[in-house]
Amino acid sequence: MQVPLSWYLIVAAALFCIGLYGALSRRNAIGILMGVELMLNSVNINLLAFWRHIEVARGTLTGQVFAIIVITVAAAEAAVGLALIISAYRHRKTVDVEDMDLMKL
Repeated sequence: MQVPLSWYLIVAAALFCIGLYGALSRRNAIGILMGVELMLNSVNINLLAFWRHIEVARGTLTGQVFAIIVITVAAAEAAVGLALIISAYRHRKTVDVEDMDLMKL
């Protein structure tokens, strides 16, 4: 029995909403970064679900390639984001985004 496409889309939409809520409601920079990661993972679920639904019959790997690109971008975003958060913490002793209102350290 094959899982319908709508189930994948519902899970991805719920995951995206949780990530969006986490990114918009958090004051902590690490929590915001985790919310963005959840949203990127929901995009991966959508890409692979549509690839499975549409492209399997043709034999192409476009959905998987896009998912690998998104995973690579998410890893780079996490590395750069954590480096910025660590740098800000070293200078200001906080990761609260409301306290980081100046552009210069």
